[in-house]
Amino acid sequence: MTTKTTILAASILLCLHAGVAYAGEGEETLTEANAGGAMEGGGQAAVIDTISVVGVGQTRQVQSLGGPELQRAAAGTSALKAMARLPGVHFQSSDPWGNYEWSAKLSVRGFSQQQLGFTLDGIPLGDMSYGNHNGLHISRAAISENLSASELSQGSGAIDTASTGNLGGTLRFFSSDPDTEYGVRVAQTVGSDATRRTYVRMDTGDHGGFSSYLSAAYHTTDKWKGEGPQRNGQVNGKFVYQNDTIRISGYGATSRRRETDYADLSLDSARRLGMDWDNYAGDWQRAIDAAGGVFRGGVNSLDDAYYIARGLRDDDLAWLSADVSLSPDVSIAGTVYYHRNEGQGHWATPYAASPDVPIRMRTTEYGIERTGILPTITWQVGAHELQAGLWLEKNNHEVQRNFYNLRRDTPPDAIHFLHDPDQRVFWQRFDTQTRQYHVRDHMSFADDRLAIDAGFKGTRVEIDGRSLVGARAAGVLVAQDNFLPQVGARWRFNDHEEVFGSYSENMSAYRSGVNGPHSSSQAGFDQARATIRPETSRTIEAGLRTSRHNIDASLALYRVDFENRLLAIAQCAGIVGCPSAFANVGDVRTRGAELVLQWRPVEGLSWYNSLAWNNSEYAADYLDGVDAAGNPRLIHASGKQVVDAPKQLFSSELRWEKGGFSAQLGGKYTGRRFITYTNDSSVDAFWVADASVAYRWQDLGWADSFKLQLNATNLFDRQYFGSVGTNGFVSSDPNGRNYTLQNGAPRQVFLTAEMRF
Repeated sequence: MTTKTTILAASILLCLHAGVAYAGEGEETLTEANAGGAMEGGGQAAVIDTISVVGVGQTRQVQSLGGPELQRAAAGTSALKAMARLPGVHFQSSDPWGNYEWSAKLSVRGFSQQQLGFTLDGIPLGDMSYGNHNGLHISRAAISENLSASELSQGSGAIDTASTGNLGGTLRFFSSDPDTEYGVRVAQTVGSDATRRTYVRMDTGDHGGFSSYLSAAYHTTDKWKGEGPQRNGQVNGKFVYQNDTIRISGYGATSRRRETDYADLSLDSARRLGMDWDNYAGDWQRAIDAAGGVFRGGVNSLDDAYYIARGLRDDDLAWLSADVSLSPDVSIAGTVYYHRNEGQGHWATPYAASPDVPIRMRTTEYGIERTGILPTITWQVGAHELQAGLWLEKNNHEVQRNFYNLRRDTPPDAIHFLHDPDQRVFWQRFDTQTRQYHVRDHMSFADDRLAIDAGFKGTRVEIDGRSLVGARAAGVLVAQDNFLPQVGARWRFNDHEEVFGSYSENMSAYRSGVNGPHSSSQAGFDQARATIRPETSRTIEAGLRTSRHNIDASLALYRVDFENRLLAIAQCAGIVGCPSAFANVGDVRTRGAELVLQWRPVEGLSWYNSLAWNNSEYAADYLDGVDAAGNPRLIHASGKQVVDAPKQLFSSELRWEKGGFSAQLGGKYTGRRFITYTNDSSVDAFWVADASVAYRWQDLGWADSFKLQLNATNLFDRQYFGSVGTNGFVSSDPNGRNYTLQNGAPRQVFLTAEMRF
């Protein structure tokens, strides 16, 4: 057995042993990755080494990050957090990697995560929300070290993106192809709060056009405050076969994630108890006393803390893709994919009692099984590149709300899937049929000085919701628009400067599950169905780019008209989980500007800056419940700023590279954020900085390379609210008592050693 093979076998066994060990606590095991594969639009992802600041040649605002850029962050960092430095991107999380899904939120130009489109190699990831109904988070779909590039379109997004929610832009992620040479890569990370992360990958190299890799990662850490583990085990595999006329690729991924939640804070509880306050985990008796109304140490509410909360997610994803050149001018491509998800969210609630203790375990239990196909044909005719494509998906999604009795002598510390509930409150099933097609024409004239993109897409999404248990709503909802146009143009003045402009229309389908119209009562659903319409947006953007030997810059201006904003209005505390009211609450008007500048004054030194100004305002008042006299209560939201949509975002990053050495220091400013629709409550602006230093030794006798990388997140140890809206937003909260905030992680330090053989 060769040295490389021995190292690989030992590393994979270590990774899988750790994964099986933690999964065994939850009666689950890691499974082998299935084969599958696809690339966006049937083509290959570009290999990008750094930040692509200006999107040269594009007819819309586009920026990209390459694989090496993504890997400069602490090992295991979500690609979403890495994208936060790009203009108009607002990312928030309460963990240092941006992987903790309850708190991880991303918005672009004032549009929330549920109103954006996400794909991996063209495969739809849905809206990637915590209570996901139509996909999975990118941190579960791919090991972060296996991503080769990510691309952000802040406004009009690629017309061929497989998404039914991209009102405000798209993020496309690309998995790396197998290396053409045989090799083994092993990386080990250690750091703050008992962090341990192991990553291994073996590439077979190219053999007559065929290449593949198999990789695994196991990541475990303690919470940075309170008690409870965060664990994730993943396996990814990919193969590619290609010759002069055909490319066949496949990809498979499994993810087994176990997360212990941090306590949701309110402005009031943060003042009374401090920013480091957390749930009672580890002190079962105090949780029992609090559930009985006996509070200690500044606590004055049942919602100040619960004993424990957590999220569990199991995912299996696979795709298979083929791209065939029928002639020099005609090519066809097709992708088929499959995704299965099982998930549970646990909350030890003091609002329900077990027989011998005043607490029960409340769960929300999720299931997704979806299959889809993405065929396209591309035809070059003179100056025109024509493309037509189709996306068909069938998604079966189930959601349950259950209760499990707890025992006084056994605190619920074990993190595993629960079965056989003592009470089932509701159980819904949603059968969703998606049909989307697109036609586009990319035109190039005057030696490519002028480029024009024109096309349209049509979308039809039908949700058949059924209530199997309980009183939640049932019924059919259809969102359909057969003509959503998109047009853009770019004019190149010379080899360095160009202008661009685009216009697009988009529609968002209704959401199924706990955050959609079916989450209301049957009466509420029937009333809303008569008046609600799908959310739509119209986006206009224009800008100027320059790209020279030592400077790249871009300035973009945009306007977005967002109509038929649908709002699920909470009727009780999040942990109680009563049905929401659902209504069309009017329109949103957004205006903004984005400036990007990257300067390279000398070889090896670069300075990147992005500045975004966004003004998103509600354009209408709306009704929410009744007042003390029984009259409809009017919420005066017109002219107010959109919640969690900071007006100012600024990012700056300085980097130095020479030989095998690299170092960088970056900071992000996030402006004030409102947390009520009437803007009577907000959280302050904040700065947070990250830093890293690394050195790579090449051509060693015992390895091809060895690299050490030291990362520090929140370098200056600032206290700030990292996430807002974790439990949704309310119309008014002048006393700051809505438990919907999470504070950001303190300074964390991680060291990664990587060997390549």
